[in-house]
Amino acid sequence: MISIKDVARQAGVAISTVSKVLNHYPNVSEETREKVNKAVEELNFLPNSVAAALSSKQAGRVALLVNLSRKTQVVGEIDLQYIQGAINKAMELNLDVITLFFSMFQNRTLEEMTRYLKSQSITGIIIYGLTREEETLLELIDSSQFKCVIIDAPIVNENTSCVGIDNLRAQYDVARKTIEENNCKKVLYITGKKNGYVTDERLHGMEELTKELGLTMMVCDGSFSELRSRNITLKYGKDNDVVVCASDLMAIGAMKALTEMDIFRPVCGFDGIILMGYVGKQMNTVRQNFAEISAMAMEELQRLMSGGKGRRVGTAYTLARMKYMDIIC
Repeated sequence: MISIKDVARQAGVAISTVSKVLNHYPNVSEETREKVNKAVEELNFLPNSVAAALSSKQAGRVALLVNLSRKTQVVGEIDLQYIQGAINKAMELNLDVITLFFSMFQNRTLEEMTRYLKSQSITGIIIYGLTREEETLLELIDSSQFKCVIIDAPIVNENTSCVGIDNLRAQYDVARKTIEENNCKKVLYITGKKNGYVTDERLHGMEELTKELGLTMMVCDGSFSELRSRNITLKYGKDNDVVVCASDLMAIGAMKALTEMDIFRPVCGFDGIILMGYVGKQMNTVRQNFAEISAMAMEELQRLMSGGKGRRVGTAYTLARMKYMDIIC
């Protein structure tokens, strides 16, 4: 078996230097890093920690790649449910899993990202929260070097599947229900993050609905921010009949703004997060089972790693009003 000593000898460096490179220490020159990585590839070296983790598994190693928001004080409920669902299913399928975050690869090249993933013996990746801004990650998917399953982004190729709900139809359904219940004509629509795949799909759903019902619509960029949604609603809420939000967190911000202004406007959200049950104001929302979606993604990834071809996998959603008694346990 190839050891770290063999890698050090091949690269012409100290064992401690190899360890620093493998553990991504910053105080190593690029020239030395390249020497070590080249030796790792030539010798097909597998670090002991990775080898030990894989030795008890029947299939490859999977990475959960999460776009964790650093711009909110709210715990990432959706991300936690995703991780829980994926890990539980991986245990059933006897797959080894590690969790990584987009921020770990910020400013990394495609080559650097690929090298790191291969050094961890990753064969499959589930990606959460992908946007069009993640250019290097999109290149990685397009390179087909790994089997990938992407949550809520319509990217499919031979080695890549996507899993998620029909965001266009779901946004259409929850908005129509709210608008028809309240006989609304003027819509304030607060969108999600720019360059987001779900943002575009949900906006298309609203455009289809307003055209069909002959409504007027003001569209504002909320960027999935509760604060931003609150400020938008303070400015434009009074002049519209309904506030439709592309996320529950933004719906909470909008409802708080309306309460401060002491006016009533119906508000609807999207996602069905538990936090909605604590707001005190019932709002229509699209409820998703994120743990189940992530479990389905893990099953789909196993299918790809077993030789299957990429495809689109649809998941279910329901329209709901989140109540306190429905969420406590």
